[in-house]
Amino acid sequence: MQSINRAARRRSRRELANRPLWGTLEEFARDRIQTWLQDVLEEEVTELLGRGRSKRRAVVDAPAGYRNGHGKTRRLSMMAGTIEVKRPRVRGLEQRFESRLLPLFVRRTEAVSELLPQLYLHGLAQGDFELALRGLLGDGAPLSASSIERLRAKWQLEFEGWRSRQLDNLEVVYADGLYVKAGLEDSKAALLVIVGALRDGRKVVLAIESGQRESKESWARVLRDLFARGLRPWQATVADGHLGIWSALGEVFPDGAEQRCWNHRLTNVIDHLPKKEWSAAKELLRKMPYALSRAECERLRDQFATRYRQLCPKAVETLSRDWERMVTFYRFPKDHWIHLRTTNPVESPFSAVRLRTDAARRYKKVANAEALIWKILMIAEKKFRCLNSPQLLAAVYDGQLFEDGMPVNETTPKPRRLISFTHLLR
Repeated sequence: MQSINRAARRRSRRELANRPLWGTLEEFARDRIQTWLQDVLEEEVTELLGRGRSKRRAVVDAPAGYRNGHGKTRRLSMMAGTIEVKRPRVRGLEQRFESRLLPLFVRRTEAVSELLPQLYLHGLAQGDFELALRGLLGDGAPLSASSIERLRAKWQLEFEGWRSRQLDNLEVVYADGLYVKAGLEDSKAALLVIVGALRDGRKVVLAIESGQRESKESWARVLRDLFARGLRPWQATVADGHLGIWSALGEVFPDGAEQRCWNHRLTNVIDHLPKKEWSAAKELLRKMPYALSRAECERLRDQFATRYRQLCPKAVETLSRDWERMVTFYRFPKDHWIHLRTTNPVESPFSAVRLRTDAARRYKKVANAEALIWKILMIAEKKFRCLNSPQLLAAVYDGQLFEDGMPVNETTPKPRRLISFTHLLR
């Protein structure tokens, strides 16, 4: 009797374990749909052959053909989610067997195929997320204004927690800063974003704060907040020449070296030249940031100055302005120059942000733009390109000095950490 009771209790525990709970309801429903759909596929073959699995043909004139296992596992996207099924294979037929339930090469249902352009049209271009979500969840979905507002409030709380996290465990070697304008209340308002490259070569988002893109006070507030949360300071900064961050850096830690963006500088130089000279000038200018040494870069600068000093002295003056800040990258590893010469490595990973904000210039509140762009950046962060030669990042972080990209042997190297800032123009 006791053994019977123990067996009954075990069965009861198994039944409770297999019973769906609120947290596993989605997975349970998809598993049931997947099992039911696989059974329907098997029944379709049984109906075609007139016999079940492992059964012989009952009569001589019974339908021809026989089962031959299953094909590779196929993913099928439905409105209820993506499931995996195996399509049964049949051999010995005059014509190829094709399931009426799951045709060949189909990867999603018609409803999903029709929904995708609607999601893009209403959700991305028009911002009408309710229409898009009702197409996904059905007309009876609880998508009232209050429910959407609760979801938005949850995002905001998550963002506030992320913004107050400690940063003393991060070893940041390089970083990039930019501002994103997204139709905020003030025409000069922006979101100030800082991305850091860690010692292992990965890039992470460090800060997202609202402020004025040309304001020294706004950038200084972002920098002080990072330091207050444990982030260590750095010694060099990369950006173009028009950000308020330069004044902020001069106030927060004035001893840092500076690197100006070559792409922005060369564009400014070309703008001062006559149009007929653009082709020849671009050919010469483009070689400068890719010179293998600082001396070679300066030789090309002098060649440009000799050629255009009489024709357009303003272009020569623009090129030579802040020259020491144009060649700072030669003081760091050669494999890292591609990340330091221009701001392109920063602007490229932010294409997802530009796509979203360009399509939706409608944010009336700064808080809404902050939470949305934070969510976009958290997704984009997973695809950020790592830096080249990450083993050299440890040397830079530990204070190794470089000249023309090669290490310099010194007995007492000065600590050197580089952080670069750029901005995303609209």
